[in-house]
Amino acid sequence: MKSDIDTIMQSKNLDAILVIGNADHNPPMHYLTGAGHINAATLIKKRGEDPVLFCNDMEREEAAKTGIKTIPYSVYNYQELLKEAQGDPSQASALRYKHMFTDLAVRGRVGIYGNTEFGSAYAAFTQLQELMPEVNLIGESSNDSLFMKVMETKDMFEVDRIRKMGAATTEVVRRIADYLTSREVRADEVLLKDDATPLTIRDVKAKINLWIAEMGAENPEGTIFAIGRDAGVPHSVGNPDDLLRLGQTIVFDIYPCEAGGGYFYDFTRTWSLGYATYEAQKLYDEVKTVYDRLVDEFDLNAPFKDYQRLTCELFEKNGHQTPQNAQAPIEGYVHSIGHGVGLNIHERPWSHLTASDDNILKPGVVFTSEPGLYYPKKGLGVRIEDTYWVRLDGKIEILAKYPYDLVLKMKKWKK
Repeated sequence: MKSDIDTIMQSKNLDAILVIGNADHNPPMHYLTGAGHINAATLIKKRGEDPVLFCNDMEREEAAKTGIKTIPYSVYNYQELLKEAQGDPSQASALRYKHMFTDLAVRGRVGIYGNTEFGSAYAAFTQLQELMPEVNLIGESSNDSLFMKVMETKDMFEVDRIRKMGAATTEVVRRIADYLTSREVRADEVLLKDDATPLTIRDVKAKINLWIAEMGAENPEGTIFAIGRDAGVPHSVGNPDDLLRLGQTIVFDIYPCEAGGGYFYDFTRTWSLGYATYEAQKLYDEVKTVYDRLVDEFDLNAPFKDYQRLTCELFEKNGHQTPQNAQAPIEGYVHSIGHGVGLNIHERPWSHLTASDDNILKPGVVFTSEPGLYYPKKGLGVRIEDTYWVRLDGKIEILAKYPYDLVLKMKKWKK
């Protein structure tokens, strides 16, 4: 949580942090400012002190809405800086950073975060390091960076936003289910649109995008809607030209976020329209059994990777390959059991077998549980996923409920 930021800065021996870029679709800046129409901003926070936000003059009122002390870039005359830099924009940017650091008395180790164009940032920071040898600019691995640590636990305001995204997500899923099951079905078991032409994944995704937008959200990371063989490849987004047919497994993994790059939700269901083959039903039942077992086993402060290990053991008993008994398997169970969710679709805590022991299900954590089995050569894939919250009282709560039916009954098809 935000209240932990100074403690974590101290644990990482950081004297200050520098966050750059837009407020939208930029988790570190979004987290500290609350988003808004703020572009190409610079936020500096010294340990133990409040942050300061530098912004373009045209966005001064938007920046002021953050409640953070703001300083317009215009206090540093860019034309004079560019002249001093002999026309080099990177040097001029470095000089402006130097003035900011000097005015705020920034010294020592400074962590750098945010999303921006990499080349220009690298050039400016390289020159800043030369201009200020008393400052040590620090980059971190994204998986365990300061912000991943700080954002790992959520307060009630954040959880409520994720919960609302869960309600929006499951409403879109419900609409897609209703749309699919209301289709006419051709003699060869292909679904038809209203104009009697075949329904494709491209058509379904157009509906998904429309309805996500209508819910006031967006899906910057895309959507997985894959049928048949592609359902057996965990991160295949689906072939846009594939036809929707009865009796084939469909993996529908949807992970939209609040408009402007806010909080995400992550959710997956596997469907088979009209009927399921024996093999598909058997695979689904195995995944659902593991899913239910995990829900029963999740416990406060347990290492998340313990559940990856349990998942592997359960699937291995049924003869499936897993990351525990095979190197990078491409069939069977092939991924980790879950991950944290927040301003990033994937964040701490991590559940892979090599994750550090401090990735635990502690109060405030929001995480996914998503067991799956994949057999692309058989044209089969199954995954079930929901997002959970470890409440402050230690209980573990699903944030959006939705049915687990594999077979969706067609309203206009008679077998």
